Amino acid sequence: MKVAKLYNFNDIRIEDIPIPEIGPKDALLKTKACGICSGDVMPWYIEKKAPLVIGHEPAGEIVELGSEILNSKFEILNFKIGDRVFTHHHAPCFTCRFCKRGDYVQCETWRETKIIPGGVSEYILIPQINLENDTLNLPDTLSYEDGTLIEPTACVVKALKRVHIRRGDTVLVIGLGVMGQINILLARKYGAEKIIGADMIPFRLQKAKEFGADEVIDASKSKLIEAFKDLTRGEMADVVIVGPNSAEAMKQGIASVGAGGKVLFFTPAKPGETLSINPNELYFKDINIITSYSCGPTDTADALELIEQGIVRAEKLVTHRFPIEKTAEAFRLTAEAKDSLKSVIVFD
Repeated sequence: MKVAKLYNFNDIRIEDIPIPEIGPKDALLKTKACGICSGDVMPWYIEKKAPLVIGHEPAGEIVELGSEILNSKFEILNFKIGDRVFTHHHAPCFTCRFCKRGDYVQCETWRETKIIPGGVSEYILIPQINLENDTLNLPDTLSYEDGTLIEPTACVVKALKRVHIRRGDTVLVIGLGVMGQINILLARKYGAEKIIGADMIPFRLQKAKEFGADEVIDASKSKLIEAFKDLTRGEMADVVIVGPNSAEAMKQGIASVGAGGKVLFFTPAKPGETLSINPNELYFKDINIITSYSCGPTDTADALELIEQGIVRAEKLVTHRFPIEKTAEAFRLTAEAKDSLKSVIVFD
């Protein structure tokens, strides 16, 4: 089978490897589509894992099940050969102290689990724990491309749960790549009254308006904080969502929040970057800084519902499709962060 394997940021190769042999409690997925994540194109983040088969947003068809599942000795009754599914690349144990409080991404099992060999692969082995704890059937109304949006949408779901948007809030979204766009699509669902997006790419600014942003700020033409202050008549934001992996963007986010507001760091900063904060400014203005890393099974279930409702759909967000042979091209397009939102590798 073909896989797309990354050796370094500028070296992605299409290789042939054997189809994985599943165990008695595993499943084999024939991949139909896999998204390229914005996290995949952060050089410092992806290269520390190299060499690896890239991609972690797959959807496909179950073509083989382990013997214990087929013989009904294993209590997974929701899956059968031919099922169309999404599977998460990590799965928690549900029993540790982190899982019991819903912090699935801190679970040791969650961090150690993976799909084999990776998302951009013609076939994927879904290990038992992933199959049990974070694999979802796709309704007939959804396409495989819709299925690839479950994981990224779930990351936004988790983030917005953490910031607790209240009815009437003004929300600023900094960075309008695909994750920023999903934040805009869902912020209204979660209660935001006014949504403002900021970016430097006209294509993405226009998409944000199409997806429900009340106003947009072209940060290439005006100073973000001053422009935002004008738009809000000095009240600033109740919630700021900072997308770019940059300490400078985080600093701008803090400067854009009003008293009693919240700043969400949706992405980590680059290694070595530091953020200087005046603690008294945060304290006396009652500003909260919140982080949100990845997502867990409750978030993927919620994300699937939102996609079923049509709030998030591939027809809105997928701008480019590539065969596996052109994975490097899809990777470069995503890294350029210009006139594109979501790139998806499609099979067959």
